[in-house]
Amino acid sequence: MLSISPKDIKTAQLHGYLLGAVSPRPICFASTVDSDGNVNLSPYSFFNVFSANPPILIFSPARRVRDNTTKHTLENVLATKEVVINIVSYDMVQQMSLSSTEYAEGVNEFVKAGFTEAPSVKVKPPRVAEAPVQLECKVNEVVALGNEGGAGNLVICEVVQLHIDENILDAEGKIDPAKIDAVARMGGNWYSRAKTGMFEVPKPLSTLGIGVDTLPEAIRFSTVLTGNDLGMLANVEQLPFGNASADIKMHKKAQALLGQGDLTAAWHTLIK
Repeated sequence: MLSISPKDIKTAQLHGYLLGAVSPRPICFASTVDSDGNVNLSPYSFFNVFSANPPILIFSPARRVRDNTTKHTLENVLATKEVVINIVSYDMVQQMSLSSTEYAEGVNEFVKAGFTEAPSVKVKPPRVAEAPVQLECKVNEVVALGNEGGAGNLVICEVVQLHIDENILDAEGKIDPAKIDAVARMGGNWYSRAKTGMFEVPKPLSTLGIGVDTLPEAIRFSTVLTGNDLGMLANVEQLPFGNASADIKMHKKAQALLGQGDLTAAWHTLIK
């Protein structure tokens, strides 16, 4: 058995060990606004619930390991003391992954990932309409755990309003774990789903995916392709050259190819 002192290995390697060992982890899909009202949306897997009375959630946007910079979410919660935590279901996991792309400050990830903004009741950040549960929160405190790359920042949130899709409730009014179909993060590109176990979602391109908003209308408004399909198609560096097909048969064929993880073939099917 390996026996390692954290001080003896690089932070990136330690980070990988921790993510692989402490899993599966629930996902905090955090929507925030900056002091000028610009919207940001980003997922975090250092997250959980810690109290019911008062209702407290904690998530941690860590400083980037590669260059020790901070994320827009952290900057926003420090400025406004508000956040909406949206719970991620399997039906939106590809779009959620796309939203984690590090778009420039001021770019709205709702738009890039193809999500719908729903107005909140008690806080300024919008909710993700597609999320099965949305938790409006006031930020009570932010605890910095360090100043170096990889250091976390505990965002201690108090839930002030809950929104729950009635379709995920059972006959007794409780959340049915099968109906909510939540996903969780594991190490590397791996996720966990209660219904089927582990599955893989390739990380978004470091060069920035084009985004769902850039997809041709024939594809973006397809009656066949799902949000997950669109999220995968939008995770390319540039739009393939050609005319987008509106043929339902081609959309179904592309969807099957996406299910097999063949993004290139799917695009070849959709663009002629």
